[in-house]
Amino acid sequence: MKGAYETLQRAYQDLRPVTTYLQRVHHDIIHQYKDFLPHSGPVLPIPGLVQTRRPDMTRFAVNLIVAREATAGAPVVDEPHPTYSNLIGKIERRAHLGVMYTDFTEIRAGAMLQANGGYLILQALDLLRQPFSWDALKRVIKTGAVTIEDPAEFYGFATAGLRPEPIPVSVKVILVGTAGIYHLLQAYEEDFSKLFKVKADFDVEVPHDERQERQYARFVAKLCKEEGLPHFGADAVAEVIRQGFRYADRHDRLSLRFSLVSDLIREAGYWARKDGHSFVTRADVESALAHQRHRADLPEQWIQDEIREGTLMVDLQGEVVGQVNGLSVYELGDYAFGRPTRITARTYVGTKGVIDIQREVELAGNIHSKGVMTLAGFLAGKFAGMQPFALSATLTFEQTYSEIEGDSAAVAELTAVLSSLADLPVRQSLAVTGSVNQLGEIQPIGGVNEKIEGFFESCKRRGLTGTQGVIIPARNTKHLALNREVVAAVEEGKFAVYGVDHVEQALELLIGVPAGERGPEGTFPPESIYGRTAARLEEMAQIVANWGEGEEEPEKITG
Repeated sequence: MKGAYETLQRAYQDLRPVTTYLQRVHHDIIHQYKDFLPHSGPVLPIPGLVQTRRPDMTRFAVNLIVAREATAGAPVVDEPHPTYSNLIGKIERRAHLGVMYTDFTEIRAGAMLQANGGYLILQALDLLRQPFSWDALKRVIKTGAVTIEDPAEFYGFATAGLRPEPIPVSVKVILVGTAGIYHLLQAYEEDFSKLFKVKADFDVEVPHDERQERQYARFVAKLCKEEGLPHFGADAVAEVIRQGFRYADRHDRLSLRFSLVSDLIREAGYWARKDGHSFVTRADVESALAHQRHRADLPEQWIQDEIREGTLMVDLQGEVVGQVNGLSVYELGDYAFGRPTRITARTYVGTKGVIDIQREVELAGNIHSKGVMTLAGFLAGKFAGMQPFALSATLTFEQTYSEIEGDSAAVAELTAVLSSLADLPVRQSLAVTGSVNQLGEIQPIGGVNEKIEGFFESCKRRGLTGTQGVIIPARNTKHLALNREVVAAVEEGKFAVYGVDHVEQALELLIGVPAGERGPEGTFPPESIYGRTAARLEEMAQIVANWGEGEEEPEKITG
C-alpha cells in the first residue's frame, strides 16, 4: 500500500486539496485497520433482514459529480427546467427501515456545475417562475461559487445533514427572453444591470435578397433530410419563400420565425405523400396553406356569410351620403382576418364638435379616440380659419358590439363627415383604411393584407364587378404580401388596390369630385368637396350666430 500511496502523492502534489485528502485516507486506513478484517459473532435472526455485517467503506468512496473529457471543449448547457435543484444541485436521501439518511455520495450536481468553464442557457420566464432559482443564480454570479443546500431550509424546516463546501465556478450565463421581460428586470431588479451587462437583440426578419433565398432553400432541404420528408421542387421552395414574405408582412423582408416555416414544410410534405408525389410541388404547399387556414377560419366564414346574406349590412355597390366602408381586423390567437364595417356620420347645427359614439358608450380604446380627435383637429384647421367652427357631428361603427381600438379608420371617418357636410355620396364599391394626422397626411397602419383580403372575400361572394377595390396608405405598399387569388383578380382588372399619401387623394377616389384647393381669396371652388363643405359650415355658423343673438336680446316690457 505504501508504494501506491506515494505514487498518488507524487501524481497530485500540485493539488493541495487532493494531497490533503490522500493523507487523511492513509491515516484512517492505518488506524481503522479492523474495518478490513472479517467480522463474526452471534446475530439475532430477523426474518427478511440480511444478517451479514459488513464494514462501512463509504468514507473511502469518491463522488464524481461532474465528468468531462479534457479535449471536449467548453460545455454548453441548456437547462429547460431551472428549478432550484436542477440549477444548483441537490442532496438526495435513501430510506432504510423507515429512516431517511444521506451521505456525501448522494450529492448531485446542477446545471451550474455542469456548465462550469462554459456557458449556461436559461429561459428567463421559466427561471423567474421557479421559487428560489433567481436568487440562487444571482448568488452564484456574485460569489463565483456554488453552495449546494437543502431547499427545505428555505421553508423553515431545520434538517440536520450535510453542508457541502462551496465549489468555485466560472460560468457565462445566457438569459433568453422577450423584450418585455428584459425591460421589467431592468426597471425592478436592481442587480440585473450589474450582473447581465451584455444585451443582444435578435430580429425576426431579414432583408430579402438572393442570399437569403438560398438560405431558405437550404433550410428546407436540411429539414427534409433530418425528418425524412420528400424533397421540395424549385416551385415549392419559391412558394415557401413567398409565404416567408407573408409571415413578415412585407414583400421586401423574409421572416425568421422558422417554427411557422417548419410547420408549413412538414404539412406540405404530408400532402405530397398523400397525393403520391415524389417531390413536393407548389400545389402541395398551397394545399397545406389552405388546410391551415381552413382549420382556423370558422369565425371568418360566419361573418362573411352574414355579410353575404345581409344580416351584417355592408353595401358593396351604389353611392350613399355619409356612409363609408371601413376595414377592421380580428385577431384570434394565431389567426387574423379582416372584414368590412359600415361607418356612418351625421352632421347638424350645433357646437358640440365631432362626437364619437363608441367613446361615449365606452366601446372605444384610447388610440381610436385619439384618431377621432385628430380628424376633428384637421377639420378645424381646414375650415375654421376665418369663421367660428359651428359643427355637431356623430360618428359610429354600425353593428359593432365590442371595443373598437386603433386609428386605422380615421380616413374613413373623416370621409364620412365630409360627405355628410358636402352632401356628396360615397362610392360603396370601395373600402378605405388608414390613419390621418392633423395636416391631412395619411399614415400607415397594420393588418393591411388581412383587410384587403377580407374586403375582396366579401366582394367575391356577391360577385366581382371590376369597380371594387381598397384604398390604403401608400406607405403600406411595402407591406403587401397578398394571396394569389387577390393578385390574380387585380391583374385581370376585377379588383383594385390604390395607394394614397394625402386625404384629398382618398376623397377624390371615394366621392369622385375634386377635393378643391384654396384660391388667392382664401376660398375653395364652390363645387369641390371642400367648397361645398365650407359653404355648409358657414351656413351652420350663421344659424348658430343668429340663435345666439336671439337669446341675448333682452325681453321688452310694455305697460
